[in-house]
Amino acid sequence: MTVITQKRRAALVCLFVLVLSGASELYAAESALTLPQALTALGCNIRYNPLLRQGRIDMDGHDAAFTVGTRGNRTLVLFDNTHLISIDAPYTEGGVLLFPNTFIASVKNLFTEAVNQDKERYRIAAIIIDPGHGGKDAGAQGTHTINGKKVTVVEKDVVLKVSQELYATLRAAYPDKKILMTRTGDTYPSLDDRTVIANSVPLRENEAIVYVSVHANASFNRNARGYEVWYLTPEYRRDLLGSGGQANVSLLPIQNAMLDEEYTKESVMIAESIVAGFKGKFPASFPSRGVKAEQWYVVKKSKMPAVLVELGFVTNREDAILLSDPAGLKKFSDAIYTGLKDFITRFERSGGFIALK
Repeated sequence: MTVITQKRRAALVCLFVLVLSGASELYAAESALTLPQALTALGCNIRYNPLLRQGRIDMDGHDAAFTVGTRGNRTLVLFDNTHLISIDAPYTEGGVLLFPNTFIASVKNLFTEAVNQDKERYRIAAIIIDPGHGGKDAGAQGTHTINGKKVTVVEKDVVLKVSQELYATLRAAYPDKKILMTRTGDTYPSLDDRTVIANSVPLRENEAIVYVSVHANASFNRNARGYEVWYLTPEYRRDLLGSGGQANVSLLPIQNAMLDEEYTKESVMIAESIVAGFKGKFPASFPSRGVKAEQWYVVKKSKMPAVLVELGFVTNREDAILLSDPAGLKKFSDAIYTGLKDFITRFERSGGFIALK
């Protein structure tokens, strides 16, 4: 096992995790590839347990589990925990793990076909990030003594920084999606401007969009603190379909209600995922105020699943410390990103839940 013994963690428990990405290249001149060569050829993650002689390949949200056999024999690969495929087996020779070229080519084809099928399914094509307030509208403010200095936490500044960080993270994670912001600086788009931006994004038949408005809270009660995520009150019905070009206008109310109900369910899922993201990033001392429903303007005017995130209270000193700290703002951004990523993964793997669009 000289190729990977440097990664051994214990004598009896050896889990090798090797990560390498880059251009795929098959080594046609060789009959089999070593583990580093296989990593380069596939551009993926490979986990291998030499005690069990089993491994798993992860790539683009899919995985293939394999068992190491003997040279010239075949093995069964379990793809995405649903399909069994017979392929030329990886084997060991002189203590070195080797992958036949035919194994690499077959696995690569499996992942390529799966990724191509993913592109044909319902997907989140765009994410709208809406930093609240801006320009002449400062939003909520709170002044506190932090580390011996007077610090004023201004909502419009805090939410812009978190949104900019979130934008950068989403762009890096999803280069194939449209990531848009309703404002990128200290400007004041009106509430109508914000929803027009969101509702004007062109989408194909199998594409969806989500809307995330970012705010900070305030209260006369300086002890009030914590984060919360809001979605549109289920009783409120938006006009999502209009009447233009509809062959059967009598069905519009039913179709509209069904679509709005689906958007509400998806909004709740986004809200719950973001709350879970906060819980994973912040200690229990920073309380969750949960998921709530309200008829916020930008939420009820957006024709898509939409949530409004309240990061914390600028009027509470403990929350203000987090909101005035660059590391704290990064945590807020990461928490929202984690929640969105969880929702996007579930949505796209399911093919778009009910897919009423």
